[in-house]
Amino acid sequence: MTAATHAASAQFLRETEIRRGFELLYFGQSNLSRVTDAALEAHRLGRAHHRALYFIARKPGLSVSELLRLLAITKQSLGRVLGELSERGLVESRSDDRDARKRLLRLTAEGAALEARLYQLVRERLARAYQAAGPEAVAGFWTVLESLVPESDRAMIRALGDR
Repeated sequence: MTAATHAASAQFLRETEIRRGFELLYFGQSNLSRVTDAALEAHRLGRAHHRALYFIARKPGLSVSELLRLLAITKQSLGRVLGELSERGLVESRSDDRDARKRLLRLTAEGAALEARLYQLVRERLARAYQAAGPEAVAGFWTVLESLVPESDRAMIRALGDR
């Protein structure tokens, strides 16, 4: 049964409806992640590397501390991910001109090309899903997702901007 044939009931806060939404979020995210797995594997990279590449591409000059907050992982995990991306020539860092302690991140040309290929795989699937759902459903979906994000984190998301 598809979402089109199974519209949310007027009882959308019932246990079965909430579980259905949770399951759809889980399987949707899992499938989006899996579409990039083969390309990542070819580079001996994982999903954490992909998330880092994505956010650095979204905001060139992102600081390590900003990326740490966006990814919500430990410093040790991020250090490992950034170290591997740097060793492979995908990410470079430099000191901030105003604060030498602050490290700013950018993708190299090779890193940008890889991120663009990975993004295209996800983009194609999201575009098809958005087209099938229509603009009102997409707006509702975004509202639901934004409502899942704590108010204190929404400014961080807005700061990524529309590039």
